[in-house]
Amino acid sequence: MKTPYKNIYAVLRINRFIVLAVVICSLLSSFFAVWMVFDINKKALNNAFAINTDGSIIPLKLVTQKENFKVEALAHLELFHNYFYNIDASNYEKNLEKALWLGNSSVDNLYRQKKADGVYNRLLQYSLIQKVLSIDSQIQEKNGTYSFRTVTIFEINRGSIIDTYELVSTGNLIAVDRNFPNNPHGLLVTNYFEKSLKKLNNENP
Repeated sequence: MKTPYKNIYAVLRINRFIVLAVVICSLLSSFFAVWMVFDINKKALNNAFAINTDGSIIPLKLVTQKENFKVEALAHLELFHNYFYNIDASNYEKNLEKALWLGNSSVDNLYRQKKADGVYNRLLQYSLIQKVLSIDSQIQEKNGTYSFRTVTIFEINRGSIIDTYELVSTGNLIAVDRNFPNNPHGLLVTNYFEKSLKKLNNENP
């Protein structure tokens, strides 16, 4: 007795089902592998590792770039304004040289303008002491560009008279390579502008 052949259409349906099942499983495996690679890469970007003295690996969670940038930016602005405005006859050359490392040509141009106006000559001639009392900076980010507004309170000691001033300055910040100790925060002040200067009081000690 001959073995009856299976219906050709039934065989084709089974084969098609097997092929579709294999293709679907392959696609799902591929998607899962891609997702795993993406997830591992994301975790790697947000974590760093240190090696302990015994050879074990210690995971270190990194802060986000924006949070880190704000801390660095505030410290950079405080350092810059201290160097640029906290000056007297004995330290102004050294402090201004340090300040110029923290800004671009806009800072250098302001320095040259002040020098041409005789600001530093008067500092030497009358032994003036310009002391920074406080620095308050506000930072804003828009479309990847960081701008700042800083209020610096400083006093000028003329011996018998001490005048206190409020200076409002503005500008932008850009990231550059760190250069320790000249530029430890890796930032540069650009478009620097002294917006306003106002005398607060006039004390006669």
